[in-house]
Amino acid sequence: MQQRLARGEAAALGELYDRFASLVHSLAYRVLADEDAADRITREVFGYVWEHPDTYDPKQGSLRSWVAGITRHQAVQRLRRTGAAAAPGDGGGGAAPAEAERELERRIHEASTAARADYIVTSMPAPLREALELAYFQRRDYRQTAADLGVTEDEARRRLRLGLQLLSTAHNHQALPAVPMRRGTARGPQTTRPPHPSPPGTGQGRSR
Repeated sequence: MQQRLARGEAAALGELYDRFASLVHSLAYRVLADEDAADRITREVFGYVWEHPDTYDPKQGSLRSWVAGITRHQAVQRLRRTGAAAAPGDGGGGAAPAEAERELERRIHEASTAARADYIVTSMPAPLREALELAYFQRRDYRQTAADLGVTEDEARRRLRLGLQLLSTAHNHQALPAVPMRRGTARGPQTTRPPHPSPPGTGQGRSR
């Protein structure tokens, strides 16, 4: 896929968009709670992927993780900008701006953690995800979970333990690295509102 993108194959971007557009939009919306902003982030993310496929390093993780990382970073940066713009100005004392900055950082941390938790849950193996959903969303204990899944109680406990271990990393993740994004690129993809956004319009190839 990366090689096809590097060659400027529009079909490759379309395939990537079909695979990950819903993920990108849902992660962006989880951070921003705004449909229009999530649409904008979706366009930016796939525009970046189209223009910079060489920044993906398979040794650092899967293509899905790379796209999700770009999404979380862009959504958090947008939340930071909009939050800073809405914060009260310094009227001579530093208390109010300092408090607003702390509140903004708290919101950013919570939103980023929630988005990462969502991503972890949707990305973990199905047996672990099913066990977590039964235990924490449907309030089953491990015996009921084992019965619902048709597994032993020891196996149900094992799945819940592994699922929780994965989920706990959402609270301990490091800040995402800066990702340079080009604004208004001629080949940036176009989207409509999810859940069924249209594929990106990229023309026949990337200009060199």
